[in-house]
Amino acid sequence: MQKANNPSGLSLYGSWNGFRLLYFVWSAAELFVEIVLPLSFVFLIFASQMSSARSVLSLSKVFQPWAGLKGNTVIRPVICSRREKSSYTPPPAKYGGRHTVTLIPGDGIGPELMSHVRELFRFSCVPVDFEVVNVDSAATSEDDINNAITAIRRNGVALKGNIETNHKLPPSHMSRNNLLRTSLDLYANVMHCQTLPGVQTRHKDIDIIILRENTEGEYSSLEHENVPGVVECLKIITRINSLRIAEYAFKLAREKGRRRVTAVHKANIMKLGDGLFLQCCKEVAAGYPDITFDNMIVDNTTMQLVSKPQQFDVMVMPNLYGNVVSNVCAGLVGGPGLVPGANYGKDYAVFETATRNTGKSIANKNIANPTATLLASCLMLDHLKLHDYARIIRKAVLTTLSETQLHTADLGGQGTTSEVVQAIMQEVQRSRLHISKPI
Repeated sequence: MQKANNPSGLSLYGSWNGFRLLYFVWSAAELFVEIVLPLSFVFLIFASQMSSARSVLSLSKVFQPWAGLKGNTVIRPVICSRREKSSYTPPPAKYGGRHTVTLIPGDGIGPELMSHVRELFRFSCVPVDFEVVNVDSAATSEDDINNAITAIRRNGVALKGNIETNHKLPPSHMSRNNLLRTSLDLYANVMHCQTLPGVQTRHKDIDIIILRENTEGEYSSLEHENVPGVVECLKIITRINSLRIAEYAFKLAREKGRRRVTAVHKANIMKLGDGLFLQCCKEVAAGYPDITFDNMIVDNTTMQLVSKPQQFDVMVMPNLYGNVVSNVCAGLVGGPGLVPGANYGKDYAVFETATRNTGKSIANKNIANPTATLLASCLMLDHLKLHDYARIIRKAVLTTLSETQLHTADLGGQGTTSEVVQAIMQEVQRSRLHISKPI
């Protein structure tokens, strides 16, 4: 029998090569159905959910309602993107234009003064609701401070009384104040030290902004005893943290119209640690040619402050020096009861008195000066973009402060805390009567 003529010499079903080709195609189809196709569905579902989340986030940031003093609501558009989020972008208002703020009463005079803040806010119809979180400084567990940190992460903003440091705990335990700042990465402590009306001081016309790196340095809680009688305490200075606090200082100086930034250091002795901090400040200064930059050794700085404080404008420094200089400057303008402070990070902000003094010796005596705490609450309102409320309360506080007969004992007067707060509320009422339209 004559064989069939096959010029190509190939048969799809009869040759081995054809069988291998068919097997390969079949295997590829199985791979596509079992792996590629399911993964495609998962990707589509994930992309859909991300698109919805972005839409919700965008809508929440497009409109921020602000409530007026008389209950009238005024909608003002505030547009920002996720990339623009910084310490200057407050969390969006919730629940009909009201903001929720974490309130940590703290120790000493803290609970007493925080109650006056809440009283004044209610009287002024400020659209802020406080979530109170108590922190026990005597507790050995960190559950309470962790609860406070969680609340701040939820709300974005906190008003805080100082928490007393428990010196009985071992060195490995970080203080609650320090734990809160480092956990939330509140790297910039800002204090505005200025001459206040009605307060008698040795020096006049003081107007200094102090920026303190808030998360490292000698406050890193890294110390140990190698052998009995020999202790090592580590000071941590990093390039990334030094650059960002320097950048914050120069950026703030430009925003506030300041002309000079002074870096405070001890690089003549600590050539590596403080030398790195100083070098980072110089690098950042090169990007701000419109602002004069200089530097000063910390011991000379304290002497210059008490002799001629008017020479300083904006000062930036590592953690420990910031603690010392802040207290010196507070003393120059009248004491710890007058100066507010703020701690800023990328995502959170915490407001408190600048000197972080618990005032335990005068607690519950109705003689504490409420000025610093009330001014700190005004800084908080400015951060929340409630500028009109901040302006009215701040003006009332400073007007009352200018009346010497209402000064508390720390300023040489005989006024009580309650009397001062009542006078401030009366000033707020006068301001409201002169408002022709709702805020």
